[in-house]
Amino acid sequence: MGVGEVAEAGATGRAGAPPPPLRVLQVIKSLGRGGAERLVVDLVAAADTERVTHEVAFVLASEDALVPDLEAHGVAVRSLGATGNRDLRWTVALRRLLVAGRYDAVHFHLPYAAAVGNLVVSSLPSGRRPGVVYTEHCQWDEHHRSVRLLLRLSSRSGWPVVAVSRAAYDALPPALRTHAQVVVHGIDQAPLAAAAAAREEARNEIRRELDVDPATVLVAIVANLRAQKGHEVLLEATRLLAERGVPVRVVAAGDGPLRDELLARRHALGLDDRVAFLGARPDAVRLMAGADILALSSHYEGLPVVLMEASGLGLPVVATAVGGIPEVLTDGADALLVPPGDASALADALERMALDDVLRARLGAAFAAQAGRFDIAHTEDAMETLYRQVAPR
Repeated sequence: MGVGEVAEAGATGRAGAPPPPLRVLQVIKSLGRGGAERLVVDLVAAADTERVTHEVAFVLASEDALVPDLEAHGVAVRSLGATGNRDLRWTVALRRLLVAGRYDAVHFHLPYAAAVGNLVVSSLPSGRRPGVVYTEHCQWDEHHRSVRLLLRLSSRSGWPVVAVSRAAYDALPPALRTHAQVVVHGIDQAPLAAAAAAREEARNEIRRELDVDPATVLVAIVANLRAQKGHEVLLEATRLLAERGVPVRVVAAGDGPLRDELLARRHALGLDDRVAFLGARPDAVRLMAGADILALSSHYEGLPVVLMEASGLGLPVVATAVGGIPEVLTDGADALLVPPGDASALADALERMALDDVLRARLGAAFAAQAGRFDIAHTEDAMETLYRQVAPR
């Protein structure tokens, strides 16, 4: 069966009995609070365990924030024990796990885990190797050159590649595109529907918690503090809004290596009373539900999970037109889109939306109408098809 074909649902084993569930191991570098990590949690939590059972292994032992979420769903989680990228002892732990687990398929997420992990799979005897699937969550050109080279070499066996957006697919090298397809990933919509129904209550609670005046427009950015996310552009845009007297307060949920640098930049721009860095927030959805606008200032993206959450909440969005974002949002129809790295354009869009309640309501409602396309059930069906295609049995 080819990568583009669809496995027949309801296949049966011997004598008409249903086949045993597929055993799938999800392997990812980190289980910190990131978009790819969130997608893994929702994917395994949504699985029909009569058809597919999942376990999750993660490389960096210290990045374990989402482990309780997985364990709450009864999913076995294995730390591979690495202390950093150069600590390759995790490959030994992965090989032992693969030998003991007798998995039908291994699903790698993020290039480092896939590039190195597939070499581990290849080291197994041919009769003991699980099938391999890889999801490309971001833009190929943004990965480190050594990782790209290793990923090319390890993918020569032709294992299926899943790109989370058309932009991510187009950025793949031709050798990978020959066995790649686009699957727009989804998330669990039920918690979002409940949060959307309680948005007014959340708005009041968040404003009391953060001491935000009712007349001030609250802008949220939910993203790890990394160069990719362009927080420095949002800070400069906020400075412009302050000069114009626009009543906006910005709250940033997320943590990362640029925290100290961004705090210093905020102070230098005189924005200590206008921008709050809140750190990692397990209640990020509640924070978004209480905000008036979601801002994304990214320099590049695959397809951000935070957009899927904003759609479920009906939260209006101002974002940079990068990666898969223009595939799901249209400027002026269901969001305001601006060029990456352009603080002036970002400030103009935020000002326009902040001063126009009707515009915010219209764009939020239009984006909410798309929430169904981000349902995790669609992702689960697509992934199960791939697992069955690659599973040796």
